[in-house]
Amino acid sequence: MTNDAPIFDPVAFKLTDKQIYLTELARKIGQEHLAPRAAQYDRAAEFPSENYDDMFKAGLMGICVPEKNGGHGADLLTYAMTAAELGRYCGATALTWNMHVSSTLWTGDLTDDLEMTEEQRRTHEERRAIHYKRIVEDGAIYSQPFSEGGAAAAGKVAWGTHAVPTDSNGGGWIVNGKKIFASLSGHANYYGILCSEVREGEKPSRRNSVYVAVPADADGVSVTGEWDPMGMRGTVSRTLHFKDVFVPEEAMLMPRGIYYAAASQWPHMFLTLCPAYMGLTQAAYDFTVKYLRGEYLGLPPVKRRMYPTKQMAVAKMKIMLEQTKALFYQTLSEARANPDKDQILRAWVTQYTVMENASEMSQLAIRTCGGQSMLKSLPLERIFRDSRCGALMLPWTAEICLDNLGRGALYERGEKDE
Repeated sequence: MTNDAPIFDPVAFKLTDKQIYLTELARKIGQEHLAPRAAQYDRAAEFPSENYDDMFKAGLMGICVPEKNGGHGADLLTYAMTAAELGRYCGATALTWNMHVSSTLWTGDLTDDLEMTEEQRRTHEERRAIHYKRIVEDGAIYSQPFSEGGAAAAGKVAWGTHAVPTDSNGGGWIVNGKKIFASLSGHANYYGILCSEVREGEKPSRRNSVYVAVPADADGVSVTGEWDPMGMRGTVSRTLHFKDVFVPEEAMLMPRGIYYAAASQWPHMFLTLCPAYMGLTQAAYDFTVKYLRGEYLGLPPVKRRMYPTKQMAVAKMKIMLEQTKALFYQTLSEARANPDKDQILRAWVTQYTVMENASEMSQLAIRTCGGQSMLKSLPLERIFRDSRCGALMLPWTAEICLDNLGRGALYERGEKDE
């Protein structure tokens, strides 16, 4: 097996030693373990448990856990480049890994960048240390189900999953509601749930969002529904139900009010879905080049590179790939609290571009490589199906990105038409 070149060249993109180490590690695991299993998980629509075992052994499950808590302390850019390397070998593994890692990125580097009281920060650090220990030492898997079938996941209305405060059992909440398309359903150890904290006499409000870790084996938690989608089949994104689930106060993943502040002040937090699709974009290009050069492992060494039409198609693919990589890197390097208007617009441009280009790249790859590339014995057919899912994913679907971009480019904050 030949070693694939990095998606992001360490010299060209000026990677740090940590970024080089983590992306190399992900690429090695991807080639040796994820790629050989990807077809089997896709065909069966099964969760890639063996991949998670390998990532835990390699230390990748704590990639965004602060170093003082035993992790790598990766920021969003470092995580994103690492996840992209996994995504080029198994999109479903990279996408579900995003759900796990977000629980540590949001409670770690992101939260550290937001204002809070000394008491809030002290309590938060004590509580998150409990979750980090489970992940780093015990291999616990966290998920982050978001969608509810309404406008809450897009940030338009309050969450339909409600958390009612209770003084019972030392204090906490009684949670009721559901999450749909909940990746890792039945396989995560803890579900990071966003709820509306609803006190007696109050209406649900986005400002009162609470983010809590619900144990998968808690009384009242159930998983329902079949899972037989077109793409991203290994994510096993079934429906999660919460019926009178008690969640203790110490299970809070962010202090009260901080999720709302993060969503308003740290919008790049919603770009964590992009890396899996950046990886798929690279994978479609990789396959095409190897196939046309007669170098794809397991196929006869037949060269098809001499045809001008093939050369022209690969040229277009290379341009698309480099444009996508450059935008991806630039935007994720800008992630911070209170970005300026251009940086926010660029975040939406990046989400839209990565998702659309993954789909376009895989489509062009199939047209260029021809009918044999559609066989399920080859990865391009799976890449094609997986890439179709990106534009539909909340909170920033393709349509929401376009709507935000058009309005954001034409209006300044607070402006209205008479």
